[in-house]
Amino acid sequence: MSKFTRDLNAIVAIAAREVMNFTRTPAQIIFVLLFPAIFLGVLGGNLEQNLGGSVGFNFMQFMFFGVVVSTLYQTTFTSVIKLIEDRENDFTQEIFVAPISRYAMILGKIFGGTITSFLSLLGLLVMAVVLQIPLTLAQVGNVILMWPIICVAAGTLGIVFIGIVNDPRTADTGSFMIIIPQMFLAGIMTPVTNSSGLLGVLAHMMPMTYLADLMRNIVYAGSPEHSQIVLYSPAVDLAVVVVVSATFLIVGTLLFTRSSRAR
Repeated sequence: MSKFTRDLNAIVAIAAREVMNFTRTPAQIIFVLLFPAIFLGVLGGNLEQNLGGSVGFNFMQFMFFGVVVSTLYQTTFTSVIKLIEDRENDFTQEIFVAPISRYAMILGKIFGGTITSFLSLLGLLVMAVVLQIPLTLAQVGNVILMWPIICVAAGTLGIVFIGIVNDPRTADTGSFMIIIPQMFLAGIMTPVTNSSGLLGVLAHMMPMTYLADLMRNIVYAGSPEHSQIVLYSPAVDLAVVVVVSATFLIVGTLLFTRSSRAR
């Protein structure tokens, strides 16, 4: 069997195991489906009632696309960093000594997380119907088109994280510190087109900013509110996402491989 075939089989096996583990945990499925929906319904509804009238566009629709990005991002990121805990069980220990590349192990985790995150996306789409958020079929199609892009970008950040953090107890706190600031600074819930000073600098440093902006560039293309909402052109957003993700993938895998050998 060639090395390519071994790596491909490993990617499929790891991704399948990720999906099976997810489907065997009803509580996790319920959380993944309900939390984004409640978050959008409660927080989004509150912001819509208090701020929506002053922004000049449908605020709930704006927030919906942002919450889709943050939810898919967080779900995949969490799936990848579970490798820190998985190092302690027999299956993953066998993978670490198996004749497969670290890229295969990581890609399997990313693909598995991408598949399971689709349930979150379905939950949000159902919630959009319940809350009567206006969505066209074209916008739904564009959201689904963005789904793997968001997940792969999140997975590459997760690789860097597990390359630096080795302690499962530290991982939860560390992941919280990475995801939550991005949710508030990357324009997920409120526009950041007018952010300036330190907040403006931080907003432009967040990887999630460019994913949210790319999402809105696509779904609002040709609409009157497009210029009020987006920061950059789609080409700039996509270029930043590709460059940052590729850098994270390379650097993260090197760090992850080094930390694995040191154990």
